[in-house]
Amino acid sequence: MENIKKTQVNYPYLEKPVVIYERECGHKIVFAYKKGSLFNISSWVKTGSINENDENNGISHFLEHLMFKGTSKHKAGEFDRTLESRGGIVNAATWKDYTFYYVTIPKGNDDKNFKDTLELHADMMLDPVIPDCEIGEPFDLNNPHITKKRERHVVIEEIRMRKDQPWTKVYNLANANMYTSHPYRRDTIGSAEIISTISRETVLDYYKTHYTPNNITTIIAGDFDPDEVLPMIIEAFDFKGRQNRINEQYETDKPKQETRIFEEYSKINTGFLMYGYLGSPAADIKTSTVLEMLAIILGEGQSSRLYQELIEKPQKPIFNLVSTDFYHFRDGGTFFIQGNFKPEFKKEAIDSVNEQISKLINEGITDYELKKVKKKLKSGFAENSETVSDIAETIGFYMTVCNKLECVEEYINSIDLITKEDVNSVAKQYLQLNNATISVLMPESYKN
Repeated sequence: MENIKKTQVNYPYLEKPVVIYERECGHKIVFAYKKGSLFNISSWVKTGSINENDENNGISHFLEHLMFKGTSKHKAGEFDRTLESRGGIVNAATWKDYTFYYVTIPKGNDDKNFKDTLELHADMMLDPVIPDCEIGEPFDLNNPHITKKRERHVVIEEIRMRKDQPWTKVYNLANANMYTSHPYRRDTIGSAEIISTISRETVLDYYKTHYTPNNITTIIAGDFDPDEVLPMIIEAFDFKGRQNRINEQYETDKPKQETRIFEEYSKINTGFLMYGYLGSPAADIKTSTVLEMLAIILGEGQSSRLYQELIEKPQKPIFNLVSTDFYHFRDGGTFFIQGNFKPEFKKEAIDSVNEQISKLINEGITDYELKKVKKKLKSGFAENSETVSDIAETIGFYMTVCNKLECVEEYINSIDLITKEDVNSVAKQYLQLNNATISVLMPESYKN
């Protein structure tokens, strides 16, 4: 048997440590024990829009779709039909730092479901044939004479649906202008122009380049003995000498030193705005946790500052909706404040958000807010440790984006150690108004 490095991590709320096996080829296998009738098998790949350029933007997401279109042993559709007929949930997702594929399925009375699921999942990950008949022929968007619509058209329709969504437009406008050169500035789903013409050879070359052993982590969450099923997984994931890849490293973008506002117009009736800030890398657990706390305090739920001050208290509110998000990324997260407002009060809407940000920076948070947000983060993590799918997704994130599962212990421990002064310091460092990129989407009637 090959030499395998074994490590263990004490994962909060699980009764046994999570076991990590790193193979000679670089492929990582992770076991998370969770007693119950379901199990989850997932594989996380360290590639997403971070590895794209202006010529192939959207290829990671397109490939995600095409991975389900058959292998040398299994025809297109067989993977889904076989597992869904047994009560399985089959899906995948693509984001900036990763693409992952998963199956959650009943364990059954014997090992048949596990063996069959493992065989199908590994075969899909290692031998996708991506046939032309499933991709569909390239075509001109302005002259689409196509009789048989294939996966190109499915993805292009998804792109078109998103382009009509105001929140997508205002997010993309902010996101594209927050960065100077980093690939995070691109939309993960890509463009219809690229997807309509990209070749099978280009997609296959991208697969061979990025779906390498050192880029793939396979996670098993469920009621299994690792020593019994490990040989099965190693046998199923036979990379046959596939070469590894040295992944590109990108310089983390620095925040701009002035407030910048970008405005576009659309066929809408209300106004949309988004404030974007560049944050800390995901592996900087303490700072990222504080930014997550700030997002909750400022704009999550009806008890948040922004909801209370901009919607609940005013007699005639300008905002219909206001909230915040913090996204964790390998090369620096992003902090967003978003709102939907009455378009005739655009200036007042921006001024009122500015006022709340300034108040947060100048006055800081309260003891009550800190206690409440710590409780929320702990309870949220505990809830995400209840199901095999949530456990596997959390492990996949830490293994892929933070590059080590030990960060999960650091995350839980850091929550108790964070002080009010820590939160106030991070707010001053990252959320200054002159670091904000603001995007605004207005009705076309306001264009002049």
